[in-house]
Amino acid sequence: MPRRLIQLFAGLVLYGASDAMLLLAGLGVDPWDVLHQGLSRRVGLQPGTWTVIVGAAVLLLWVPLRQRPGFGTLCNVVLIGLVIDLTLATVAPPRGLPARAAVMAGGVLMNGVATGMYIGAGFGPGPRDGLMTGLAARGHSLRVVRTGIEATVLAAGWLLGGTVGVGTVVYAVCIGPLAHVFVPLFAGARRTGAAGLFRAPASAAISATSRERAIPPGAAAPPRAWCPSRAPGTPTWRPAAARKAARSRR
Repeated sequence: MPRRLIQLFAGLVLYGASDAMLLLAGLGVDPWDVLHQGLSRRVGLQPGTWTVIVGAAVLLLWVPLRQRPGFGTLCNVVLIGLVIDLTLATVAPPRGLPARAAVMAGGVLMNGVATGMYIGAGFGPGPRDGLMTGLAARGHSLRVVRTGIEATVLAAGWLLGGTVGVGTVVYAVCIGPLAHVFVPLFAGARRTGAAGLFRAPASAAISATSRERAIPPGAAAPPRAWCPSRAPGTPTWRPAAARKAARSRR
């Protein structure tokens, strides 16, 4: 538990710092930060403050979707915005295009690492991710839901004056592959939730163990044939001799 808590808070701090790096680079930010930046320029308050306000508003949308926030979800709402404002207040923007491009690239990479850390800690998704999965759970395609939400906030943020640029495109292209690498990496042995695709079915392990126990030490393994099990669509391995015996009984 302590290790997971450290991983959670480290991931959220890195996430806020990476968002601030994209804002400091000035070459474009991710869709939600385009909205936060646009609100900051049009209404006032700092982008990090708007990150907290919008996160809390999105969290309220979980109620009709019957989504339950976790401890990490609540920390996500507060901590990321605070780190963004603190970083913007203490770090000077880079000068020159090469420096800005380097800060932008580092921000995207750090954001991918941070995503893997806080999701891999297993304390719940962020409010925006929970909104997407909650809508998808009602029968909608997750890809369509995510694209629709992010396109909407991107357009709204751009109309409010948020920066859309090459950084926005780089983030959109890279964040998926980065999360695919870092989420299961930081999830470790807990390959569940977003990393659940990497867990082998328990039935496969049980079947393999049963087959190994059935073969005496030093004996050659009997030939095996691929044939369907009784459950439709669920294949399994059976010895060829057993399959022939089953056919003869029919």
